[in-house]
Amino acid sequence: MGVPSFYWWLTNKYPTVVVKAAEDDEGECINTSLPNPNGIEFDNLYLDMNTIIHKCYQPNDQPCPPKTFEEVFNNIFEYVDNLFSIVRPRKLLYMAIDGVAPWAKMNQQRSGRFLSVREYERAEADLKRLIEQFEMEGKSVLLENHLSNPNHEVSNFHAITPGTEFIYKLSGALRSYVISRINNDPGWRDIKVIVSDANVPGEGEHKIMSFIRQQKNVGVGYNPNTRHCVYGLDADMIMLALATHEVHFSILRESDHDQEPPTINESEEEKEEREWFKKPYEFVHVWILREYLELDMKISEPPANVKIDLERIVDDFIFLCFFLGNDFLPGMPSLEVHEGAIDLLMSVYKKEFKNLGGYLLDMSRLVEEDQRKEYINLSRVEKFILLVGSYEDQIFRKRSQIRESKLKRLRKDSDNQDKNDGGNMEIGTRNNSDALSSEKAPTLSDSTESNTLSDGSKNADDSEIVKNTKEFVDKFRYNLEKNSDLFKNGQLGSDKVRLGTPGWKERYYKDKFSAETWRDIEKQRKEIVKKYTEGLLWVLLYYYSEVPSWSWFYPYYYSPFASDLKGLAQVRVEFHKGSPLKPLDQLLAVLPSQSAHVLPKVYQALLADAESKIIDLYPTDVDIDFDGKRFMWQGIVKLPFIEEERLLSETKELEKGLQRDEALRNKNNVDQLYVSSKHKLASQILSLLPNQNKVVEIDTSISDGIYGFIHLPNEDTEIVYKEVHNSIEENCVLCVSFEMRDNVVHLPRLLDGVIFPIKSITEGDITEKKLWHEYRGKNPSKSCRLQYETCDLIHEGYHRRFTTDSCSELVHKVGGIGWGAGRGKVNDTSNTSKHIESRERVILPSSSFTQQKSPVSSWDAGKCYSSLVSSSCNLDEQLSLRPHGGAQSRNVQQQRIQFGAPPSHQGRGHHDTTVSPTYSWKHSSATSSVQGRGRSRHVQHPSVEESGSH
Repeated sequence: MGVPSFYWWLTNKYPTVVVKAAEDDEGECINTSLPNPNGIEFDNLYLDMNTIIHKCYQPNDQPCPPKTFEEVFNNIFEYVDNLFSIVRPRKLLYMAIDGVAPWAKMNQQRSGRFLSVREYERAEADLKRLIEQFEMEGKSVLLENHLSNPNHEVSNFHAITPGTEFIYKLSGALRSYVISRINNDPGWRDIKVIVSDANVPGEGEHKIMSFIRQQKNVGVGYNPNTRHCVYGLDADMIMLALATHEVHFSILRESDHDQEPPTINESEEEKEEREWFKKPYEFVHVWILREYLELDMKISEPPANVKIDLERIVDDFIFLCFFLGNDFLPGMPSLEVHEGAIDLLMSVYKKEFKNLGGYLLDMSRLVEEDQRKEYINLSRVEKFILLVGSYEDQIFRKRSQIRESKLKRLRKDSDNQDKNDGGNMEIGTRNNSDALSSEKAPTLSDSTESNTLSDGSKNADDSEIVKNTKEFVDKFRYNLEKNSDLFKNGQLGSDKVRLGTPGWKERYYKDKFSAETWRDIEKQRKEIVKKYTEGLLWVLLYYYSEVPSWSWFYPYYYSPFASDLKGLAQVRVEFHKGSPLKPLDQLLAVLPSQSAHVLPKVYQALLADAESKIIDLYPTDVDIDFDGKRFMWQGIVKLPFIEEERLLSETKELEKGLQRDEALRNKNNVDQLYVSSKHKLASQILSLLPNQNKVVEIDTSISDGIYGFIHLPNEDTEIVYKEVHNSIEENCVLCVSFEMRDNVVHLPRLLDGVIFPIKSITEGDITEKKLWHEYRGKNPSKSCRLQYETCDLIHEGYHRRFTTDSCSELVHKVGGIGWGAGRGKVNDTSNTSKHIESRERVILPSSSFTQQKSPVSSWDAGKCYSSLVSSSCNLDEQLSLRPHGGAQSRNVQQQRIQFGAPPSHQGRGHHDTTVSPTYSWKHSSATSSVQGRGRSRHVQHPSVEESGSH
């Protein structure tokens, strides 16, 4: 999960950070040993396996979803094969499954699972009603592929948790898969494969980042230009990648573009041929994000004794985003990403940097054990967040106004809806289009056979069945979304606190913390500030070092206000690391009683039997706070926090009654390393002898720089030894346990010898816009936005397109409407340069285009142009136009920019085709490369001087 909506913000703010991934179109015969089609030869690929497992457990776009574990495993193997073919790592594949998480994360997992049960029950009731309706109307439907079946192995998403039978069997299946690929796939033959399964404690993405940090900081002979690629959808993966301070880092994700869904009337042959896992992918390149941040967080007037250091600015940026909320801390009420919260945090940071006295963090001090408490300057953090809190009144007032306006519109829409007999209203919620085959899907039918209809009959007209089934599915999905919308399901959503209305702070503490008097409020506030500060430091250490405490968690459902963090600097924090739970203990900590069947039988009574001593921790009627929320899935699940001592005291004796396989599921283990017997590292592995418990440090000269320690598995070492030595020719794959040093401190800096890619981002790619609370409505007014976007177009390579009623539509000759790569050639229009002569005239740099005049604006453009930006909607009071980073000025500014011919090198989304591209710095004071959504251009700006902040 990570920071809510962060990826949406990132791709809108810094669009060229995302590059479409190229794939070979060779069907099932892709030779992964050939050069990478993306023009980058990656060294290491890391897979956050839980993302893959969830997609493969009940894939929503697969015509025939899996019913058995074996079918799920095959889905996973196909998915990994596809990712491997895109990235093609040359040294290492690291596959990490979520193991036991820290308590701080388990509380979030527990809330999510209990909330899913509530949604499941609601969906089940909706489905029953809809089936009855269709039966009364005599409509036959085919529901085989839309209903989960409790008799199938695959029926409950809660099985994707450490300690379950499914996860345990998956580890064995992955072992066989890896051995098969190393033996048979030429792309796998020379790499090392590390599998960190669910018996290895830690979240998957954090196990990956811990591995990278340790290789960087401890590895002898580590290459600072190692090219890393991580696959995963969690937004915090981007933060974690930045925190490594590794330049050559990419994140692979599925693209957000819609996919063509499978059709209901596909033939069986077409269903089998459909590669459901084939999706468009995209890379997020961290080195480009670093370039954006370097420009966007430029400090105009730093303190005299402070040297500007991009690495420390990156660390501070990561820390700022903690206030938005994550998997471990709730976000602050005034900081919502869709309301421009990240822009607000960055703006305050840049504006107040000098007054704060410098950076918030100095993560290099983590290396110095006697100064561990000085890696964060809490006095500066307190000053900063209180400055952010000064905007709360404005933010809450605007939010309240928008809410009231939306409610009025929804009431009107609802009235029209009733008059139109329930026509299909568009509902802007999270994607519930997959609800029929998700963990929230009802499981009503026990015997849905092929061609079985909802009424049990076998004969009906095929075309009519297809039509009815589509209608059924559409209505069910619509009902799910409508019923999850508190504004549209008749409840209209409660709002007891009424943020933005006088007295909101007192009402917040009274409703959320039961604090009645000012004395109670102040006492509660101080305690919340203490725990929230602990949480900020816990997350910071977790991102940069290791789990600071396995047992710590934030003990409240809600956060304080930014304006209430007074006294933060006086908080003293000390963590006790402790140890992770066992997998079955975590299962008990996160599962609702409805999922007791995924536990061993001897444990099931603890959360299902009324006589259980800890039954109070598993309420069937859960209090969910929807106050101020729009959708049901946004509710705060107010579950009792698990008491670790009580839980462990109950499982201590029960653990003795576990079967052998169940006991193996409950063990904490270490990573497993796989290599071909022909790999250079094989000689060192074969030197290990059984029953000696010998731990050997890897020789990095024969491991491609991979550092760590290896030993034979602790259990059945004699059997493993014989298998390895007696079947080398038959098996050809060696497997040993792999570990790294404990307590390795991360160095948050670039290593000597790193070679940077050529810079592609310029100041023209950085947009300056008003903060969300400073303009009326959800978006800036059209006249204000028009001038902002015009400046953005000038500096961003023309990548935007105007489609508002008040703006002319631009038609690029040959290329059609809008702007983008490959939309026709650029014609010389140097003689058409004109000035803006009034507030209705705005200059847009362009190649030739067809002009349409609107009542409020006129467009002229040319290859060589000068623009005089006049005042509109009091822009001199409300906006700060900063072309090329220029300081804000109330005077009308004039600038002249000469656009030359487009260069011949590749634009966004394309890379060199050489196997190992050479990166180097390229800088010129007179020429810079402006790259937007379209092709890149050289911009001459000799007369524009850089000044001001960004």
